[in-house]
Amino acid sequence: MAVAVDSRVRDERKDNDAAALDYLAELVAEDLQAVNAVIVDRMQSSVALIPQLAGYIVAAGGKRLRPMLTLASARLCGYTGDHDKLLAAAVEFIHTATLLHDDVVDESGLRRGRASANAVFGNQASVLVGDFLFSRAFLLMVETGSLEVLRILSRASAVIAEGEVLQLQTTNNIETDEAAYLDVIRGKTAALFAAACQVSVVIAGRSADEAAALERYGMNLGIAFQLVDDLLDYSSLHRQFGKTIGDDFREGKMTLPVVLAYQRGNESERAFWRRVLQDGNQVDGDLDRAIAIMRRHRVHETAFDRAHGFVAAAKASLTGFDDSPIRQALLDVANFVVEREF
Repeated sequence: MAVAVDSRVRDERKDNDAAALDYLAELVAEDLQAVNAVIVDRMQSSVALIPQLAGYIVAAGGKRLRPMLTLASARLCGYTGDHDKLLAAAVEFIHTATLLHDDVVDESGLRRGRASANAVFGNQASVLVGDFLFSRAFLLMVETGSLEVLRILSRASAVIAEGEVLQLQTTNNIETDEAAYLDVIRGKTAALFAAACQVSVVIAGRSADEAAALERYGMNLGIAFQLVDDLLDYSSLHRQFGKTIGDDFREGKMTLPVVLAYQRGNESERAFWRRVLQDGNQVDGDLDRAIAIMRRHRVHETAFDRAHGFVAAAKASLTGFDDSPIRQALLDVANFVVEREF
């Protein structure tokens, strides 16, 4: 929420957030190291710009949450082979490729606090290296020898593209409703979370019910993850942590905070949203006014309730699996998704 929070409480929350990811990373540490080795190996090319650009964005960091979900799901299902490492690397390549393409589409100059790849290397190189990483991902899938794995990740890749196109259609469209917003984030974010979990069940040879359960876990987790990401873009508290805010606002994206604020607003407030988002006419102070309007209508509380609902559904999907450290880690990561950086 965009409210004042005692610094000690903020630090404690950040520590708890880090602990959830650190615990999962510790459980899959050896496998994750192998995944990183695959990533470095498979992004190599005789065309020097390709590994240079790919290495730039891969080195930018990130939580490696999606590949960790693949490894953790495999562990949850008792898998002991090596195909989970290949698939975790494939998932990370798909994710990285979408980031490269997204930054070009959004004309972004920053990615995780530093210059984006397209700002450094240009739009054309970013798009083409993104295509290269997609191709590498599919080669890794083929190496598992599973047509079902290929089907799941191919479908996810198509759904991600559909989600991005749908977001283009909703951008600057002030009449976008919550259902349309959820369709966007199911596609552009949650589909890969779901596939990352589901493919591990396939290579482990477990039941269709277990595959469906882990797909639900990933889908609901991914929706909650994006919901919170979109909230953070309008969080004054997020700014206190030294993070930039307002990117979605400046790009005219119709995320849930805006959808709710517009629906609940009076005519003066709706006219404001039409000016700054539909017409793209923004001036200094508009972002602060947007946050104030959202606070007035308790938008963050409602959106967090939605996110907690999806997290609860994600956690419920794991009830059929035996209690274990890896299952507990997946439950903790679900909590992390809604508590991070608050």
